[in-house]
Amino acid sequence: MPEEIIRSLTVDGLRYGYRLLPRDPAAGGDRVTEPVLVIGGALQGMFGWPQMDDHLGPVADVVTADLPGMGSADPLPPGPSAPVLRAAVTGIIDDLGASRINLFGFSYGAAIAFGCARHDPGRIARLVLGGVPTHIGEDRRVYWQRATRSLAEGDTEGFAALAADGLMCLDPERPVHRRELARRYVRRSFLHALAHSEHAADSLRRALGDRPDFSGGLSGVPALVFAGEHDTVTSPELQREFAGTIEGSRFLTLPESDHWVVLERSDEVAALVTRFFTDQPLEPVTARLPHQTRAGEAVPVAPPEPGSYAPR
Repeated sequence: MPEEIIRSLTVDGLRYGYRLLPRDPAAGGDRVTEPVLVIGGALQGMFGWPQMDDHLGPVADVVTADLPGMGSADPLPPGPSAPVLRAAVTGIIDDLGASRINLFGFSYGAAIAFGCARHDPGRIARLVLGGVPTHIGEDRRVYWQRATRSLAEGDTEGFAALAADGLMCLDPERPVHRRELARRYVRRSFLHALAHSEHAADSLRRALGDRPDFSGGLSGVPALVFAGEHDTVTSPELQREFAGTIEGSRFLTLPESDHWVVLERSDEVAALVTRFFTDQPLEPVTARLPHQTRAGEAVPVAPPEPGSYAPR
């Protein structure tokens, strides 16, 4: 396997970096595509995507990043962060020497990825967005407000438990694959970040409190939007509605998963992303998913009436 490369960059005086895993020609990928940049949630930095390396490595250069406010990068200053983060992504594309890239954004990262595609669609070959937080219900915000108070009081264990639970479906009547395993992993991730990054708390507060902009629509970029069947952060119905604002997009739900579908269905997500970025049919992957529901379909999405959509 090729050796990974770590690069350091700056944007608006902020230090950040990315990790490049060059494509492995020996792995035998029969389709080659543009570099893939993966952007996750506030705590999913450059070393948190091994499943993407495994699936995408044979067909593309795989790029993961610590953008400003994430991982080892400098913290974001107060004020709007979207322009800085878009500029940071553009800096990575330029540093790669690529005219276009494939872009995958999950959760908090979906807002960054969508913003980049809207502002510079010519640099984005294909776009995948997962767990898109277009509308966060008041019940979720109550979890995170309590979590923030726990953190302010120095109760990191309480914070990690509340913040993790606020991102998951805990209803026993709604089956979630690997629910407890994912729950423990998310809690440990929060605790690890708080212990090893001096600005992790600020990053988490920003991610949990931001109201990202998913309005404005998008055209000219092939796109796939996916959601966990039991996502309690933003329902699949609302994510499907958002997908309708992207011209020609496709939407699917993955069964027995919630907002943390990338943990609970990690291989399926990575396989879907790989097939979409290499212009292959998605059906061989969706056909292997359990029970036949609408989750097994990747269907085109009808756009809303002009001017009718606004994130709620």
